[in-house]
Amino acid sequence: MTSLSQSEPLPQPKEWIEAIHAYVPGKSTGDDGKPLIKLSANENPLGSSALALAARTQGAATDPSLYPDPDSTMLRDAIGALHGLDPARIVCGTGSGELLTIAASAFAGPGDEVVYVRYGFSLYEIAARRCGATPVVAPDNFYATDVDALLACITDATRVVYLANPNNPTGTLTSRADLARLHAALPSQVLLVIDQAYAEYVAATDEDGALDLARDHGNVLVTRTFAKAYGLAGDRVGWGYGSAHVTGLLNRLRGPFNVGLTAQAAALAALADQEFVTRSAAHNALWRDWFTTEVGQLGNHGVTVVPSHANFVLVLFEGSLSAEAAFNALMKAGYIVRWPKGQGLGHALRITIGHEADMRAIAAVLRDLVAA
Repeated sequence: MTSLSQSEPLPQPKEWIEAIHAYVPGKSTGDDGKPLIKLSANENPLGSSALALAARTQGAATDPSLYPDPDSTMLRDAIGALHGLDPARIVCGTGSGELLTIAASAFAGPGDEVVYVRYGFSLYEIAARRCGATPVVAPDNFYATDVDALLACITDATRVVYLANPNNPTGTLTSRADLARLHAALPSQVLLVIDQAYAEYVAATDEDGALDLARDHGNVLVTRTFAKAYGLAGDRVGWGYGSAHVTGLLNRLRGPFNVGLTAQAAALAALADQEFVTRSAAHNALWRDWFTTEVGQLGNHGVTVVPSHANFVLVLFEGSLSAEAAFNALMKAGYIVRWPKGQGLGHALRITIGHEADMRAIAAVLRDLVAA
């Protein structure tokens, strides 16, 4: 076999591709490769619905020689029935990440701008740069979305605005009134993408009205995922809802046969098990609130928690105890959490809500660290 000549020219990417930093997933092992209890990726500690697991061994999912339904028809029908939406305006993706990414590709390109809030989901910058658009970062308001700051960033070049609600990695929530105010002030040619990956964890009284906006307006796309409350992170299933104009364009860009046979079957069964989703949300609310209260008692030591509406909390370390020291201590105790220093949050740890024993153990580690 001959080796590649050092002088042979190679295919060169567009300059905007070289500016992309690859998405960094949550770690599952320590620096020594030892497996740890993983609270770095916001996975469901209760696992998956028994109905979803059973669906993997029944029906069409047992014959991998067949292509899946390219349009995920039965799944879209079930999503529409559950949420009172027109299935024709629903599009399914390989996780919501595929839909978030191609939303930028459908509407933006070189010379255009994509706007999102500081400390927003890191995929938004990748989506903007992937299509050659310019990412524009709006200032936050104590780790939360500042609607006025977002609106101040809108120019004639703006094509897409991303807003995660609840936001990842901060857990903050934009209210129904503020979301409606943001949309009302946007030019109609700007697409508002509302990323609701954690919507099932939001209390009914705090529901943000995003699906109503998408139902009534042609420039709103709402995305959701089966990865979190439904416990199907490994199957990579997501969905989006918007006008026929928006979802029609996404259908042109999404991968063919993008949601596999097993994934469609599991997601369809998971939708039928809303008791599992309710139980997951209740477990999360109980231990998120407990953990927030426990860590809140460390405020005199500079350790505080950003109020969260998701299945994780962002813990700030602004005293003598650093996030790095806490991260390493938790690894030593057998836990891996997310240290989002690449997002300008080197002073924080994002901690997924796990089992009761996990949350009690992590709280104890933090108490011991500040007492040392």
